[in-house]
Amino acid sequence: MGALLSTQPPQAGPFSRCPRTDYSKFIKARETRNMPEAAHLIDRELSWLSFNERVLEMAEDHSIPLFERIRFLTIFASNLDEFYMVRVASLLSKLESSPGSVNSAGFTPNELLEAISVRVRELALRHANVFKDQIIAELAKEKIEIIRWDGLSDDERNHVSRIFSDRIFPVLTPLAVDPSHPFPYISGLSLNLAVMVKNPKTSEEYFARVKVPPILSRFIPVSPAPNTTRFLPLEELIAIHLQELFPGMLIEDHYTFRITRNQDIELEDEDTENLLTSIEQELARRRFGPPVRLEIESGVGEKLRNKLCEQLNINPANVLSLPAPLNLRDLMKIADLDMPKLNFPSFRSRTVASLREVDAEEPDLFFAAIRQGEILLHHPYESFTSSVVQFLQHAAQDPAVLAIKQTLYRTSGDSPIIEALIEAAEAGKQVLAVIELRARFDEQANVRWARKLEAAGVHVVYGLMGLKTHAKLSLVVRDEAQGLRLYCHMGTGNYNPKTARFYEDLGILSADPVLTEDLTKLFNQLSGFAPHSVYSRLLVAPRTLRGSLLEKIANETAMAKAGRPSGIQIKLNSLLDEEFVDALYEASQAGVKVDIVVRGICSLRPGIAGLSENITVRSILGRFLEHSRIYHFLNGGEDEYWIGSADLMHRNLDRRVESLVRIERPTHKTSLQEIFDLSLSDETSSWRQDQDSWKRVSKSSAGEPLQDLQSLYIKRYKKAH
Repeated sequence: MGALLSTQPPQAGPFSRCPRTDYSKFIKARETRNMPEAAHLIDRELSWLSFNERVLEMAEDHSIPLFERIRFLTIFASNLDEFYMVRVASLLSKLESSPGSVNSAGFTPNELLEAISVRVRELALRHANVFKDQIIAELAKEKIEIIRWDGLSDDERNHVSRIFSDRIFPVLTPLAVDPSHPFPYISGLSLNLAVMVKNPKTSEEYFARVKVPPILSRFIPVSPAPNTTRFLPLEELIAIHLQELFPGMLIEDHYTFRITRNQDIELEDEDTENLLTSIEQELARRRFGPPVRLEIESGVGEKLRNKLCEQLNINPANVLSLPAPLNLRDLMKIADLDMPKLNFPSFRSRTVASLREVDAEEPDLFFAAIRQGEILLHHPYESFTSSVVQFLQHAAQDPAVLAIKQTLYRTSGDSPIIEALIEAAEAGKQVLAVIELRARFDEQANVRWARKLEAAGVHVVYGLMGLKTHAKLSLVVRDEAQGLRLYCHMGTGNYNPKTARFYEDLGILSADPVLTEDLTKLFNQLSGFAPHSVYSRLLVAPRTLRGSLLEKIANETAMAKAGRPSGIQIKLNSLLDEEFVDALYEASQAGVKVDIVVRGICSLRPGIAGLSENITVRSILGRFLEHSRIYHFLNGGEDEYWIGSADLMHRNLDRRVESLVRIERPTHKTSLQEIFDLSLSDETSSWRQDQDSWKRVSKSSAGEPLQDLQSLYIKRYKKAH
């Protein structure tokens, strides 16, 4: 072993080149099932893997600062973990319950698992090699080194050995497997050492497992000097000292491994009377979900590999052999080193112009600014804290405010919004919080918030039975000289001040009585019984959103056939619903120009002659996560723009409470159109979909770099302010 994991340029070998996935065998199987419509759909899971490949391409982009490339590596890894915890876990369950079923894209569960396995293996090896063959060498140029034991000096070895003795050894718990010690429970996503040991007296071999403690730093500074940038991986330090954990035994072999468990929550009884208790019980069970993936260090001996697969009951298709180090999510610790030149240039959100001159201590002035006209917010370019958070904080502190109603899907751990709701309730205001307990991977946090809010006197409800509440809504009732006046906020993103710093989202602050009446009806539906409410500016799932959007697409189709102006532009996170794919295909066939900007999944295939040649699909990734949803219909020249929380997926349209709000002000429509114009411009860097493949276009035909959309917006907002 050398001083670094690798400082050499990429070499030809098993991990340096990954061939494109060949799906021909699955296409042939689909053809034998006489499913011609399936040929026009891209499978959800395979489309998602294409999205994660786009994330990986950001990590491979040498024009991006080094630490940001590392962050994209960690995002790719985190995304893939969640993909296995939820999507592959669900597919494995389907393989057991209905192995012969065929999905809308023409795959049986077994075929899809095989296709996923091939694609993931390709991407995971590529991901590992980006770190091994590129990032390590570039870190070394910045004098940041991730060292193996062989590369340490004697002084450094003495230093880290003292750390091992003083701080690591007491924490470790080696677990052996023999007739009196069953195979240990392996927690999901933990990094572990699999060790084969031999008793020198009896020659008997045993398997043992040592967990790499997640509470300790993954990368150990090899020197006591402050600001050192040479690190030894924790698992390497443990491996070197294994003999101390198994005195008197021979260490025959050791490798790192990691498993992923089914982490999806499925309530057995959706009609349960106490959803909070059911969620808490399911959370307790979730950590013991069955393993769905095994990652193991490449080069492991067959005996050790077979032992793990047997004990964990892992499908061989879901075993990945990868070069060490495993679990590159921990690289975030390296990316967080204080070296500004290796990060994107600093950026600070600006207060929206309508609120810039408002005294932060004067609620009257803040609400007066909203009364003067609806305010469109574009985060993170415009501050979430000085707009949405301040809106709720003013509402909590203002004696004139009588009531606050709020939906919460995800929020931060130290949420000022939660604190504002508690403050309002303690001041005697009527406060309603609609908390979604089933927000995936935020269930535990939301249970805690629900308990805390209830203890403070907030009316906490969990929405409608069988439906997740995903709509982003705030409503404030204020007693003014002219009588009661209502104010509201609607957005495309969560009420999370932390993620609002790097999620691109839209929102509006409004005192429009038509809109606030709509929100009053919607909150009454969420907290009581109002299933047949009629809305003026809102489309609400699951009752009106699907049908209304399909009608608007059909209207554009009719306009095109009649020779009138038509067009559809959509910006969203995912497009999956088959009914919408078919409707957009029909619009394209009628001559409607359809432009789609999608971040993640897209089941639609553009560019098919006679079907979708009028459809373009683009994707934009950058330092901010593109999260806003915008729907634009040309409508014969009377443009309609809608923003909100809903993607075009079954779950959003049929199994969630979602909302879109119609944008009224001409200046706001212009701002939304600018987002489309810039996103779709040939002068903007983006990924472009051609049927079922994606290509990144970041340079002009002359070889000049194309403009980065998010950098352009940063410059524009800085200049405007």
